[in-house]
Amino acid sequence: MTGPTASQTPRNVPTLLARLREQQFSGTVTISGTPGGTLHLRDGLVGAVETPGAPSAETVLLRSRRISEVDWTAARTTGRVGGGLAAALVAGGSIGAADLEVLCTAAVFDGVFAMALSPSGSWQVDDSAVPAELVAYPGIEPQQLTREASRRVALLSRLWGPPRELAGVRVRPTSRAESPTVPLAPRYRDILLSANGRRIPRDIAFALGRGVFPVMLDLVRMSARHLVQLEIPGTATTVPSVAPRTVGTGEPPSAAASPLPRRMPGVRLPSPAPGEAARLSTAAGADPAASPPFGARDGEDGEDAG
Repeated sequence: MTGPTASQTPRNVPTLLARLREQQFSGTVTISGTPGGTLHLRDGLVGAVETPGAPSAETVLLRSRRISEVDWTAARTTGRVGGGLAAALVAGGSIGAADLEVLCTAAVFDGVFAMALSPSGSWQVDDSAVPAELVAYPGIEPQQLTREASRRVALLSRLWGPPRELAGVRVRPTSRAESPTVPLAPRYRDILLSANGRRIPRDIAFALGRGVFPVMLDLVRMSARHLVQLEIPGTATTVPSVAPRTVGTGEPPSAAASPLPRRMPGVRLPSPAPGEAARLSTAAGADPAASPPFGARDGEDGEDAG
């Protein structure tokens, strides 16, 4: 059997996912990197994302206290006998079917966004993996995930600066935030209560049961109102600036400042045929920075999504 040709070799993860969508692939794609993660696919659609970079649907449900630990345990026990976890949660009255679908969908978009903040390494495709328990049904088109991840990266870049840098800031409330005369939205107050000068946006998202992107967007807005200090580790200044990190020219960020490198060909990966068990990885020695999980597209922009 001959090796893959250039036309058969996926250049990056979006190209790989597009091919798996064409093949109606069901299984997982595990991507190494920081944070890296696993995408669960059904017929080529992404139904769930597991990554240490963003809360899963389960984490959001429990940390936000939408579902108690007792109800969660009961639903898992019931779900093992028939119908699955999602059906048991809805049947038990813990959450409505529509609300659960929205939450699972939001978790997929947020997980992909968190993975897109850093370059990927190698990947592995596996059609024998155990499916995720909570999924967005029937799933999300890979192209839609790519566009939305790029839009979120572009939005934060315009409002603050490189999102990868923003993702690593330490958050500390200011004295202004403690003033009783300053009106605060409940979600802002929750962030202030969670911020202790050591937590980064990801930590706050996990603590509150919220998405990483909404938390980062709120932090940018709170910084503009001088409610939080966003301290970049390793900076020389002893008093972090609370002003938004934006030049104000309205121009898109340069390629050098982008957290998502330019797509580069050269990753060698056999293409899995439909119905075959495929455990594939990129060739050894491939440059991780050459394969961003979901590359930003020039000129994409938009308002924030919830």
